[in-house]
Amino acid sequence: MLNKVMLIGHLGKDPDVRTLDSGTKVCQFTLATTEKGYTLQNGTQVPDRTEWHNIVLWKGLAEVAGKYLHKGDKVFIEGKIRSRSYEDNSKVKRYITEIFADNMEILSTTSKSGSQNNVSEAPLPSETPRLPSETPSDDLPF
Repeated sequence: MLNKVMLIGHLGKDPDVRTLDSGTKVCQFTLATTEKGYTLQNGTQVPDRTEWHNIVLWKGLAEVAGKYLHKGDKVFIEGKIRSRSYEDNSKVKRYITEIFADNMEILSTTSKSGSQNNVSEAPLPSETPRLPSETPSDDLPF
């Protein structure tokens, strides 16, 4: 059996990072992925289609997301789909589908001043965050 999701999209809101009673950090945000529209041979216009995904990160990934990500940033998310239900305050049963991320790569970030910073990869929980100045060069020897 395989449950694997890979998404590239833009954050719909700033990450919401919380610390559980156990001390574990969890981060949640929405991610928008868009399929570009096109025109069929008969001239029919097919518009862009945007899907919204609920992303959940844990521990080290949650810390990195809270520190480096902001609304509008472009990220690659790799993880698995999880569905669950809960009862809201009105005792109505609600269902939600979430992507539990195992890996995240920051493709672009926007600082508060609006300038672009390129960060090649967000570390896994066991790794130390790389600063933009420490990312490998794109210059290849061939």
